[in-house]
Amino acid sequence: MARIDALYLVAIVDLFSRNVLSWKLSNSLDTEFCLDALEMALAGDCKPEIFRSDKGC
Repeated sequence: MARIDALYLVAIVDLFSRNVLSWKLSNSLDTEFCLDALEMALAGDCKPEIFRSDKGC
């Protein structure tokens, strides 16, 4: 069984309602899992005018 040293979480949160619109976990820091979470959030009813990122900080 492979050992996972770290898991990375990306969560898309509506700042007004504070609802989590989508989230994903990954064992690598590639951009694909971030884009997947963003696409899942945009597929819902919410269509944001602004998308802000904290760049992992």
